Amino acid sequence: MIQEQTSAVLSALRTLGTERKGLDALEEAIRKAGEGGLGAAFSEAVKTISTAPGRVIVTGIGKSGHIARKIAATLASTGEPAFFVHPAEASHGDLGMVQNGDVVLAISWSGETAELAAIVTFAKRYAIPLIAMTAEVDSTLGREADIRLIMPSAPEACPNGLAPTTSTTMQLVLGDALAIALLEGRGFTALDFRALHPGGKLGAKLMHVREVMHTGERVPRIAGNARMGEAIVEMTSKGFGCVAVFDEGGGLAGIITDGDLRRHLKPDFSLDTPVAAVMTKRPRTIGPDALVAEALEQISHKIQALLVVERGQVVGIVNFRDLMRVGAF
Repeated sequence: MIQEQTSAVLSALRTLGTERKGLDALEEAIRKAGEGGLGAAFSEAVKTISTAPGRVIVTGIGKSGHIARKIAATLASTGEPAFFVHPAEASHGDLGMVQNGDVVLAISWSGETAELAAIVTFAKRYAIPLIAMTAEVDSTLGREADIRLIMPSAPEACPNGLAPTTSTTMQLVLGDALAIALLEGRGFTALDFRALHPGGKLGAKLMHVREVMHTGERVPRIAGNARMGEAIVEMTSKGFGCVAVFDEGGGLAGIITDGDLRRHLKPDFSLDTPVAAVMTKRPRTIGPDALVAEALEQISHKIQALLVVERGQVVGIVNFRDLMRVGAF
């Protein structure tokens, strides 16, 4: 069994190493920004897509088709209207999905995929920009394309050199690079991303803190000249495991947490102890317009609640239970 596991691990390492070399070759090819290089073609593809009034139609078949679907989904999720059209279905009516103003991104490692003929011909007939992602510049797809993203040569991880492995990884990564370049060019923000991802853990992390925080009387608070007996009552009644301490002007002077209380529970501790002697003077805070993801980064087993501060005033409190409630964990 140990020998079998070792063999499997060695196989995995060979696969990762081979595919990593493919990505290294892809990176080197993109660095060559001169005319005819992948870098120049990549820049042209980004410009063409970003200025097109329509959508990106991504197409491919077989393993390249699976990659095409993922690239279309990534483009759409990052604000670039895109969808996948199956090349075989295209010749049976789905060409009606392609319109003037669109851009076609056709993916084929060999560039000789017969099923792409209909959509390629349609794109050329109606002057729809055609971007090819292929490894063969002189292939049928390469010759017909307006922009050629020519992939560098790289061996497949498959020991027989047959199963698409390195090649599909390179296609996928180049598609991701295209999506991110377009995203950055548009100034696409986390808030834009949230609008397209309202559900699940990702959507929860992209909520604003003000959407989940507690406000008003729910915020545990105590005056700076109060005693620990009052602070403990306030902490217990509000149930956040902490209490905000305010100075005479209503500003935040500090915070007392369960941890602060435990650290001061010594023989000389008294309920008459001033809260100022126990509080932490510089508590962690967060703004109401911060993302839940930012609150999640600050909350830990040591810090389970954050005071929400706006313009120097405490406007709310958020704790780990609130983040669990909206599904951010």
